[in-house]
Amino acid sequence: MKAKFNVEGMMCAACSAAVERAVSKLDGVESAQVNLLAKLLTAEFDENITDITAITEAVKKAGFTAEHIDEKPDINPETEPQKAKFSAETTEKFTPVKTRLAVSVPLLAILMYITMGHMVGLPLPHFLHGTENAVSYAFLQFLLTLPIVYVNRKFFFGGFSAIRRKAPNMDTLVAVGSGAALIYGVISIFMIGYGLGNSRIDIAEKYVSNLYFESAATILTLVTVGKFLEERSKRKTNKAVEKLIDLSPKTATVLRNGKEITVKADEIHIGDTLVIRPGEKIPVDGTVTEGSSNVDQSALTGESMPVAKSEGDTVMSASINLEGAFYMKATKVGKDTTLAQIIELVENAGASKAPAARLADKIAGIFVPAVMCISLITFIGWMIAGQSLEFSLSCAICVLVISCPCALGLATPVAITVSAGKCASQGILVKSAAALETLGKADVFVLDKTGTVTTGKPAVTDIITYSVDKDELLMLAASIEKTSEHPIAKAICENYNGNTAKATDFTYTSGMGVSADINGKRIIGGNSALMKINRIDISPALDEAAKLSSQGKTPVFFACNYELCGIIAVADEIKPTSTQAIKALKSKGAEVILLTGDNKNTAEAIGITADVSYTVSDVMPADKSEFVKQLQKQGKTVVMVGDGINDSPALTQSDVGIAIGNGTDIAIESADIILMKSDLNDVVRASSFSRKTLKNIRQNLFWAFFYNVIGIPIAAGLLFPFFGITLSPMIGAAAMSLSSVFVVTNALRLYGMK
Repeated sequence: MKAKFNVEGMMCAACSAAVERAVSKLDGVESAQVNLLAKLLTAEFDENITDITAITEAVKKAGFTAEHIDEKPDINPETEPQKAKFSAETTEKFTPVKTRLAVSVPLLAILMYITMGHMVGLPLPHFLHGTENAVSYAFLQFLLTLPIVYVNRKFFFGGFSAIRRKAPNMDTLVAVGSGAALIYGVISIFMIGYGLGNSRIDIAEKYVSNLYFESAATILTLVTVGKFLEERSKRKTNKAVEKLIDLSPKTATVLRNGKEITVKADEIHIGDTLVIRPGEKIPVDGTVTEGSSNVDQSALTGESMPVAKSEGDTVMSASINLEGAFYMKATKVGKDTTLAQIIELVENAGASKAPAARLADKIAGIFVPAVMCISLITFIGWMIAGQSLEFSLSCAICVLVISCPCALGLATPVAITVSAGKCASQGILVKSAAALETLGKADVFVLDKTGTVTTGKPAVTDIITYSVDKDELLMLAASIEKTSEHPIAKAICENYNGNTAKATDFTYTSGMGVSADINGKRIIGGNSALMKINRIDISPALDEAAKLSSQGKTPVFFACNYELCGIIAVADEIKPTSTQAIKALKSKGAEVILLTGDNKNTAEAIGITADVSYTVSDVMPADKSEFVKQLQKQGKTVVMVGDGINDSPALTQSDVGIAIGNGTDIAIESADIILMKSDLNDVVRASSFSRKTLKNIRQNLFWAFFYNVIGIPIAAGLLFPFFGITLSPMIGAAAMSLSSVFVVTNALRLYGMK
């Protein structure tokens, strides 16, 4: 069983790692993945061994709260719980972040004026001048710091609580760092008082010049500013999902008991007949039962042009009716609609782990304890080296506040979430982060033929006449083929727009063709074998038929009164965009293989026209999977693109399976990526998105690692013996806040992908 939970209280990668560890330890839990960005836990477990309650309790014991949510998103616009879930501004038990900033920033500005204003010649009140007023000077700083500490108390509650749970996190670093500075400042006040009371002016002067109240206040304020900017940036990463949710209309017009009534969108039932007027959004998936129109599906498929819909055609939720009114029958409602499934896929992609994130996850689990150890070693080391208590404490605090587990935790999920949302807006649905990452590394693309490279629907390509004119040949052919269900017969009938004649004495010869009487003439249509049985001389057409066959076309012979009258060739034509897409894939250095169960002549003709690397034909479904496996044994990363049931084993076997959107349900279920538009150019686009996303993830991870690897040693005072350079805790806090903002902002650049 798979279940999802909203988890509140997580602040950094150490928090998400703690949740994953707590849930993974439960018996029966197969996997537990946390999306820090969406505050989402996805757990797979054996419901015979454990249950949702046990998972919720495990999260609670880890120090967080978890609430089970439906596996598929609810997109009811009236309640919009999914949109609320994706909102980065969660309800806090403590002072809201904007209020914290409103209190902290002005008080910090006053505090900085008092402590540092004299450095730039700014005047101070008389009662704060001189050693004799040192207690007033220090105590005023303390009073200005207290409100900042109070409104930001969540860092202390969360940080020290995490220590008790033996799972320290980012709050712990901030709480210990700012708390140490605050305690040192309070001790300094007592030491100043002691010095003045005992005529030890030197003691008073020493401590009044090394107060750390401004450091404590600055750490708390700057971290809060950073979190505020980070949350604002993270909200942008979910805009693609929120826009999808907004696509669903709030109401719909339904026919019930012969009357049109307006109901809420979530009150529509399967089988209801809906009235869709021009300009209205389609609320659910269904089938057109009466009328016709052009429908804008761009929000779901990325298609720029409207799609014509008439009786019998399917329509999707959230698409827009542009012109005529029509009636439709609801076939999928609520959480089963196309829109709901797209939202779920985007959410799942963001919640899943990309391979590039594994190293960051491993480090996150030990990051905070390691930083606390480094801070302690820094303090002890400088004290042993003979530095002052103030210097040693400053370095130790700076190590704590400059360390940023948030950057590590956000490096991958923000990029994946932005990219998956961008892909969804282009009609490319990504099921997992791993698929999005792996696609960019692929060196072999294996393409199914029918419905993937070709249209999947036979069409008339050539008409050759002998004893009759073209119009008469088409009329005779359509007249005898109109009762047949064979795809070739349907293609011939669809190609003719005129009136057909009445056919009598209809005869069907299995595997060969048909014959019938029309206007007193015997008309025969079929392959060469049927012509031979009826002793019809087709020798004048054999060369032409052979040429058509070599091009992957199927020639159908027609005879009138046992005399050859023409050939109509039918073929499953290559999609206009397929050749362009294959060329683009090859230009990137990839090998493109056409893999099909069709016969060799047809397959090779299509392969030559499409300009694939090479063609493999006459392949059974099980053999397709084995072919992919053999490529993988050669060390190649294989992408399989298909649309039929026979492609599903290969889609599952491949490193990344891509299903064409109009394919069968089983093919779509087996795939990692779904193309809504059935356009191979979207394979190229998805591959490009993947490479850009992978590059962005690497940039984020590099920055997160580089920042911590460089920042922590500098904060510890590594450069001091050589260059006399140290960092103050205030600078460390600012750097820590900016690192997370940088990572999120860098990921947001993926919105501009093309």
